Amino acid sequence: MKVLVTGAAGFIGSHLVEALLRRGDEVIGLDNFNDYYDPRRKQANLNAVRNHPRFAFYHADIRDAAHMERIVAHHRPDVIAHLAAMAGVRYSIGRAGLYTDVNIRGTVNLLEAARVNGVSHFVFASTSSVYGKTEQIPFVESDPCNHPLAPYPASKKAGEIIGHTYWQLHGLHFTALRFFSVYGPRGRPDMMPFSVMHAAVNGTPIRLFDGGRMRRDWTYVEDIIHGVVAALERPLGYAVINLGRGNPVWMSDFVQIIAQLVGREVLVEETPAPPSEPKINYADITKAKQLLGYEPRTTVVDGLTEMWRWYQREIMASTGI
Repeated sequence: MKVLVTGAAGFIGSHLVEALLRRGDEVIGLDNFNDYYDPRRKQANLNAVRNHPRFAFYHADIRDAAHMERIVAHHRPDVIAHLAAMAGVRYSIGRAGLYTDVNIRGTVNLLEAARVNGVSHFVFASTSSVYGKTEQIPFVESDPCNHPLAPYPASKKAGEIIGHTYWQLHGLHFTALRFFSVYGPRGRPDMMPFSVMHAAVNGTPIRLFDGGRMRRDWTYVEDIIHGVVAALERPLGYAVINLGRGNPVWMSDFVQIIAQLVGREVLVEETPAPPSEPKINYADITKAKQLLGYEPRTTVVDGLTEMWRWYQREIMASTGI
């Protein structure tokens, strides 16, 4: 299988590239190395694959429609795994223009490149944030999701809807995967698992919304990758599928697990949750099990243990902590 992976240098993207290469697939990766967080971290994510004979990489921006078309025309991938995006719920507030430009226009550019060049299958990274403050618990894909709480999830819902038009009009198979609270090695520094770990190591406080009385469906990156690869292998027409663990964890408990791993107390500053933050996210993964054979296996303790090992090896070693 020949796969174009956008956002290939990112947290999830770099894990996907490695998994596909291990399987024997040919991978074309692209990333623009934006400065949402330190681009050197993204460069490091590619160290293990940079010289792989079945990996071609482009420093490219999905907003450049002509460049996207040239890459797709040159390589003619069997499937596109579109993971590139401006991420972050809270960061998106006040930046709707940027998120529209990258996450909506960039997605359309790739869909057009796929259509023009006969790519028949497109897998799109969406987010559990599209559910907003839904009263349907656990979150199920049939929920209309018409009330997102920030520009980031709104832009992702727009991508899902645009994908449907490409399936209806052009027969382009489109699977939107709604990721739930992904964590693990290479996790972004703006995400809670990294920031809590970093705070515990450095003795700095973290803000904990509502005293940790919120729940998140933390899902280990390796389990997510199994789901993405399964989706790449299975054209399903148009499909929206949750990829989570299906077992939400109290944020206070999550922080304590990290504190125990690090061996240091996590200093907490309690603060009210902003309007962009729902009380819970909780995946119904029935559809993923049925359509993708998806079966998450990593407990939160085991997953955070692996992340802590990575943090010590890569972050603490490089900074001399």
